[in-house]
Amino acid sequence: MGGNGELKYEISQNAYIKLVLHSLRHKTAAVNGVLVGRISPKDEGVVEISDSVPLFHSNLALLPPLEISLIMIEEHYVAQGLSIVGYFHANERFDDVELSGVAKNIGDHISRYFPQAPILLLNNKKLEALSKGKDRSPVMQLCVKDASKNWRVVGTDGGSKLLLKEPSANVVLSDYISSEKWKDVTDFDDHLDDVTKDWLNPGLFN
Repeated sequence: MGGNGELKYEISQNAYIKLVLHSLRHKTAAVNGVLVGRISPKDEGVVEISDSVPLFHSNLALLPPLEISLIMIEEHYVAQGLSIVGYFHANERFDDVELSGVAKNIGDHISRYFPQAPILLLNNKKLEALSKGKDRSPVMQLCVKDASKNWRVVGTDGGSKLLLKEPSANVVLSDYISSEKWKDVTDFDDHLDDVTKDWLNPGLFN
C-alpha cells in the first residue's frame, strides 16, 4: 500500500451527520470526536468509517478524560471488528480552517495505533452553504500525514479522497439541521458529568 495520500476514506451517513450535529450543538466552542471503522476487506486502499463518537466540547487538551474515552470506545467496538481509525475536529472560530496544535496532537496519538488515521476538519463555510444549494461533497476537509509526518490537507485538487458512502447524506443532514436534531447529541463531556447520558447516541437516528 502507498502513502496515506493515496488512500480513500469512505464515511457512512450516520457517522458523518453525528459529527456535524455535535459541532452545531456547541457552535461557540471547539469540539472533537473520533472515527470508528476498519480497512475495507474488499480494497485495502479504502478506510471504511462506519461510526463516530462525539468526544468533548470543553478542555479538549486534557489527557486523562481523552485516554479514558479512547479506551472505552475501543473496548465497545472491538467485538464488532472495528477500532478507532481517525479524528474529527471543529474549530471555535467560524472562519478558522487551520489544524490547531490540539488537533494535531490528538491526531498524532491516534495514528500511533492506526497509521492511516486521518483528521477530518469541519469547514463552516461549506456547512453554511448547505442550506443554499445542493452540494453533495462533504463539509469537512481531509487531512493526512505526508512522508515527512506532517499533517496536510488533501483532495483540494478536485479528486477528493473523502467520500460519503450515501450520496444523500447532505440532504438528510439539512433536514436534521432544520428540525434542530443537534439538540439530541450526547458527547463524552456530557457522559462524564452524568453517566446516564449515553455517548453512543443510540436513539439519535430513530
